[in-house]
Amino acid sequence: MLHAPLRLFRVHSIALLAVAVVAALLPVSRAAAQGTVVDAIEAPGAQAAIDGVPEVPPLPEGGTPAELLAFIAELKQKNFKPRSREEMMGYVRSVATVSTEAANRILKMVKPTDKSYTDAAKLKLESLTMLGRLGNENAAGEMGEFAATLIDSPDTDLAKEARRLVIVADAQQLFSPPKAGTAPAAAEVSQKAAALVKKITTTLEADPSDSLTAGLAMQVANALEHLPGAENAARDAYTSFIPVFAKSENPQVKGMSENFAGILRRLELPGQPMEINGTLLSGVKFDQKTLAGKVVLVDFWATWCGPCVQELPNVLEQYTKYHAKGFEVVGVSLDEDRATLEKFVADNKLPWPILFEKSEGEGWKHPLATYYGISGIPTVILIGRDGKVLSLDARGEKLGEQLDKLFSDGG
Repeated sequence: MLHAPLRLFRVHSIALLAVAVVAALLPVSRAAAQGTVVDAIEAPGAQAAIDGVPEVPPLPEGGTPAELLAFIAELKQKNFKPRSREEMMGYVRSVATVSTEAANRILKMVKPTDKSYTDAAKLKLESLTMLGRLGNENAAGEMGEFAATLIDSPDTDLAKEARRLVIVADAQQLFSPPKAGTAPAAAEVSQKAAALVKKITTTLEADPSDSLTAGLAMQVANALEHLPGAENAARDAYTSFIPVFAKSENPQVKGMSENFAGILRRLELPGQPMEINGTLLSGVKFDQKTLAGKVVLVDFWATWCGPCVQELPNVLEQYTKYHAKGFEVVGVSLDEDRATLEKFVADNKLPWPILFEKSEGEGWKHPLATYYGISGIPTVILIGRDGKVLSLDARGEKLGEQLDKLFSDGG
């Protein structure tokens, strides 16, 4: 049950909502975490909230642009207490639908240079984006098409917003799960991903200090890492974005260049040696020479990470099976509290070495995790006997499959 009344639906920025739409399609990572962009805010002088949701009336006929915009604003300020999430989202959907209709009517009345045209265009983009987020595929496509018509708008803010939303539309198309029997070929995915990276790079270069576009770039680059067929595009994304971020006057964006450099360093590891250094949980400095001639799984994890903990039985099984034959695991803990980690290791009888550094703030800042741009966990890296990285994707069944092959081949 939802107990807090909805006073006023407000979207802080169409671009933020758009980034949230893309984020919903991407793997979870701390760097990618986004808060909700639709919130409940008490309108000044609001009446007592009613239970349930009010009816959304049809758009009045013959209204002026100002009257139509006022009509929509009043719908957004309704004070009510929805009895369920479904009821709340139903109202949001109805308001977004009638808002799109109002925007279309206004856009036919006025010139692109009029302020009401800009207001209506933003309303349409906002409403279509919301409908797309609620599962309306036609609305998502229409949003992208409409945004493309606004990239040369005389209103610079609207034009910038439109360019971002064109990127969002392309990203939605690329990352949305394919329908049964319609999976695109790897070559097609690679081509579309490359085009998307190029479009984002061009947009970033036009304004290197734009944090919204930078955030969108980060989301897309992270997603490309996990999209089959887009591996090269992921590396190209980081390669292209790093120099643009580096020259930004926005400290937050500029700081992303260092993180991206680490991610690129990790993506380029296959076929190359990996540097592993740090301090063991015991306080002793780790000596990478102890790994010479072994097959090694480097596991970036934390006790508070559910998927990491769920993967441990699988790693333990493979460790038991192959440790005597030369398989080793090195855990890199991103925990902040040593005592919690020590108890977890003891309770679960983890037999492999674990690197831990006392955090000076956020546990994510382990030097090795920073060096390799770890933005989501668990992240695992499999290294062959020759010390060169074999795989950046050795979780679940894939770990067993790769180890079976390595040890059956004597690798």
